[in-house]
Amino acid sequence: MKLPPFDYVSPTSLAEATRLLAAGNGDARALAGGQSLLPAMAFRVATPGTLVDLGRVPGLDKIEMGVEEIRIGAMARWRDIEACDELGAALPLLREAVSHVAHAQIRNRGTLGGSLAHADPAAEFPAVVVTCDALIEIAGASGTRAIPAAALFVGALETSLSHDEIIVAVRFPRWPAGRRWAFREFARRGGDFALAGVIATWDPDAHGRVANAHVGVFGTGDRARRLPKTEAALNGSLLDELTILSATETAMTEVDPTGDVHGDADYRRSLVGVLLERALCETLSG
Repeated sequence: MKLPPFDYVSPTSLAEATRLLAAGNGDARALAGGQSLLPAMAFRVATPGTLVDLGRVPGLDKIEMGVEEIRIGAMARWRDIEACDELGAALPLLREAVSHVAHAQIRNRGTLGGSLAHADPAAEFPAVVVTCDALIEIAGASGTRAIPAAALFVGALETSLSHDEIIVAVRFPRWPAGRRWAFREFARRGGDFALAGVIATWDPDAHGRVANAHVGVFGTGDRARRLPKTEAALNGSLLDELTILSATETAMTEVDPTGDVHGDADYRRSLVGVLLERALCETLSG
């Protein structure tokens, strides 16, 4: 299917990009990798009058390894994240999550910021940034701001970005030594969007008990989110069979999945339980 007609501009600075988006008054869209936006335009799900290509804006693809946090530019491609050994050692969850993003051809073009702005509830990286307490740097015509990742997503394919705003970077806190983690998802085929996915991280305390548990889910509602009741069921406990059983049962009651032709709500709820059980067992060997 052919794309609808549109104007194309290629700014060379962030200020110019936000100015062009503001001038579009809601009818302009930022173009990053184009792996989600262009198919949406082909199917007439999105019909922007102007595309503002971010490819020539300098500095948006940098990966910066700071002492206390790691900053990944919004135009960093999946292949950049996957290939960065220093990043993989510091935040191994990111590399694992990228390995589940579509296929190699998509990872060569798709970007971190593009995925977050698209806000697909079954995508991996909205769940990663929410679970990891990342901060999202945003620039607009009126200035810059940083928000918690959870505040970015407000619904399926819907964010809190204003029409003139662009995601600039994502800032991840550095992980402490010894953090346990696991990433699990279930899809019909490799590269497909997940029918359900789970991310689990926790830090062992001095007695080997679970502390600072984070449990995130995706593919089970209108956005990726944390499961605070499940985290509470884990914190302060030894991660044994009974604790894992209690956590998985809590998670299945805490999620409120929607059903579709690929799986009804009960099926997705059961998937969350199975995936979380496997993820938690996997963290024991970490």
